[in-house]
Amino acid sequence: MRAGTLFLIPTTLGDAALALVIPQEVQQRVRMLEYFVAENPKTARAYLKQTGTTKPLQELHIGTLNQHTTDAAIADLAAPLRSGNDLGMMSEAGCPGIADPGAKLVLYAHRHAHRVVPLVGPSSILLALMASGLNGQNFVFHGYLPIAEGEREKTLRELEQQSHRLKQTQIFIETPYRNQKLLQSILRSCAAETLLCVASEITLAGENIRTMRIADWSKNPPLLDRRPSLFLLMSD
Repeated sequence: MRAGTLFLIPTTLGDAALALVIPQEVQQRVRMLEYFVAENPKTARAYLKQTGTTKPLQELHIGTLNQHTTDAAIADLAAPLRSGNDLGMMSEAGCPGIADPGAKLVLYAHRHAHRVVPLVGPSSILLALMASGLNGQNFVFHGYLPIAEGEREKTLRELEQQSHRLKQTQIFIETPYRNQKLLQSILRSCAAETLLCVASEITLAGENIRTMRIADWSKNPPLLDRRPSLFLLMSD
């Protein structure tokens, strides 16, 4: 029996026009698939409707893989692969397996000798790093920082020290409605000469990417509430 292939399908980072960020070749590949795994099937159907499908949406099979999915459930999601069918995996935004729970299914595919094919699309982390002017040779993505203010500011000081010691760009994110609090913590916790890049609404109409010293950000902090953003820190 032919072994199924796992295709990693990038999605838009928001309401960006599909043609601007998703290559036609990727859209054509997606149209050929019948089985999918996604963080949110409702969002996935909306994306698939834009790309177009060879079968009606209601006939497509979309499993759910999110932060609550157990290791035992991964095998069930991979059933199409074992049956010789290709399977597409989508993140809620951007590239699957990056800052989302999809890595579990990818590792399962590798362990069971299924081919894994990453398709080209936008990664907010890499796009922000490209545009930041900070060290792209040595960087680390931390995901979300602690929510509690004291613990968050302690972590920021540690990341600043790590950046200085290793000459390493520190990258992190926050839920959009907590962005302003995170920015305030950064401005309170970090040294005046430390560089901070704030990358907001990447690939969207309101995109804004700026790198400045903490001292300069403090003079005129941006309004980030409910704007998807990444933060990149570099201490010389």
